[in-house]
Amino acid sequence: MAETNGKGRTGSVQSIERAFGLLETMADAGGMMGLSQLAAASGLPLPTIHRLVRTLVDLGYLRQEPSRQYVLGPKLVRLGESSSHMLSVFARPHLARLVDELGESANMAMLDGDQIVYLAQVPSRHSMRMFTEVGRRVLPHCTAVGKAILAQFPDAEVRELLHRTGMPKHTDNTLTNPDAFTAQLHQAEANGYAMDEGEQELGVRCVAVAVPDAPSHLAISISGPAGRMTEPLVEQAVPLLTQAAKALSEDLH
Repeated sequence: MAETNGKGRTGSVQSIERAFGLLETMADAGGMMGLSQLAAASGLPLPTIHRLVRTLVDLGYLRQEPSRQYVLGPKLVRLGESSSHMLSVFARPHLARLVDELGESANMAMLDGDQIVYLAQVPSRHSMRMFTEVGRRVLPHCTAVGKAILAQFPDAEVRELLHRTGMPKHTDNTLTNPDAFTAQLHQAEANGYAMDEGEQELGVRCVAVAVPDAPSHLAISISGPAGRMTEPLVEQAVPLLTQAAKALSEDLH
C-alpha cells in the first residue's frame, strides 16, 4: 500500500497542496482575506492557516496589510507573466493550424478580472488582415472571445460584470443592453460558439469558442474582414475551432 502519512492524495505533499489551495482561495475572493476568512473558506485549523500564511509571506507570495488582512504578493506577478507566456507557446501550433485551414487570423484570449487580454495571435497571410496586439485589453461584451467565455458564467455574475464595466458602445453594432447581451450568451452556449458582428470594430467579424476545462478562462477565435468571413467560412470554422480548443485543453493538463 502506498505511503500517505503527512500527505493528501497519494504522492502529493499536503503542506504544498494546502499552500496553493490558500492562494487559489484568495485569488477567487479578489486577492485579499483575513486569517479567519481563510480558515472558514478552507476548513483548516487556524494554527495551520497561520503557519502556511507566515511561510508565504516570508517567501513574498503574500503580504500583510496594515489592516492585518493578507493580499497576494508581488512575486506572483512574475509567475503569472511566465505562465501567460507559456500559454502562448502552447497555443501557437493550434492557432497556426487554424490559419492554414481557414486563411484568417487566429487568436487566443483570457478573461482577466473584468477584461479580455489577448495572449497569442497567428496572423493571416492575406495582405488585408486583422492584427490584434498581444497584451491588448478590451471589455468582453464587444468581443467573440469574451462572449464565448461569459456564456459559461451564471447570468447573475455576467450582469455584475456588465454593471461594473458599463457596456460602452464602440460601434453601432455594439450590444449595450444587459438583457439582449445575456440572451445572446444563451444562444452562444446552445450553439457552442460566439460571434462578434462588427461590435468592436466595424467591418470585422469574429467567431470564437471557449477552451474547455482550461486552468484559466480562455477562448480561441478567428477574425477577418466581414467580406471574407462569410457564413460558409464560419460554418467551416466552428468544428475546427472546437477541435483546436479541445486539443489545447489537453496540452494544458
